[in-house]
Amino acid sequence: MQPLITLNAVTRMFGAFTALSDITLSLPPGRIGLLGPNGAGKSTLLKILMGLIPPTSGTGRVLNEPLGGDGDTEGNWHLRRLIGFMPEADALVPGLTGVEYVSLAGELYGMPRREATRRAHEVLSYLELEEARYRRVEEYSAGMKQRAKLAQALVHDPPVLLLDEPTSGLDPAGRDAMLRLVKALAADHGKSVLLSTHLLADVEAVCERVVIMAGGKVRGEGTVAELCARRQDRVRVRVQGDATAYRTDLETAGVKLLGDNGQGEWRVTVPTGWSNLTFFQHADARGVVIRSLTRDDETLEELFLRTVGG
Repeated sequence: MQPLITLNAVTRMFGAFTALSDITLSLPPGRIGLLGPNGAGKSTLLKILMGLIPPTSGTGRVLNEPLGGDGDTEGNWHLRRLIGFMPEADALVPGLTGVEYVSLAGELYGMPRREATRRAHEVLSYLELEEARYRRVEEYSAGMKQRAKLAQALVHDPPVLLLDEPTSGLDPAGRDAMLRLVKALAADHGKSVLLSTHLLADVEAVCERVVIMAGGKVRGEGTVAELCARRQDRVRVRVQGDATAYRTDLETAGVKLLGDNGQGEWRVTVPTGWSNLTFFQHADARGVVIRSLTRDDETLEELFLRTVGG
């Protein structure tokens, strides 16, 4: 399968400030979350992927098209025809109706006016804005504005969508509706999606893979299941009997308690080189019965907080 995005040692400087540092990635098509706190470098990376700014150093490709930049107009044109971008900012044109706004975006992508208008009507209907298509965009509610921005990203039918904080400013119902739309575009219409957000729940609701960024660097990358299963030092143990002395023995041996449900089940981390047999040896010495012993994988939230330093 041809990679969706490949980046090799991509760095971007703004004066003395390093916004991105040595980003190397190979991402397959699909639903990908770009997750990180504000200032992590996510927006800079999106601009590089679209060819709006060049990397200071490094190379990369999006759907086998090389990254462009300020001096590569032809390369930028080919690259941007493959991408639909939904910005975080409103980016709406006051005075235009919904259909005029989306049609204008189609023309800017190089579509003939008649085709752009036809597609604008189709996309607005798909996004349930058909009844509002002749209203001015500044009169739209927050949820309608977000869907209008998504419509302009879809008008030229690109294979790749770059979505920057698509649920920004939405109430819970509007947020859920937007996430369902994004997931349907990928699952039902074959779009690859790169969803940039600081909200873990958005990634969990939509994405198959996640790239975690902080401080301009990639801190983790893989499927959500892979990343959350990489901790080999966490165990969930359920015991029966008077376990006070048993727990003291474990803590003396370097085991650290993460959680206790009050009913004899603990979540713990074990030291390097620990053997699960040691749990049973200490239990036997204290007359405690171990009812279950399983690996305790991290949640995405725990992984994120650990990866970005708390």
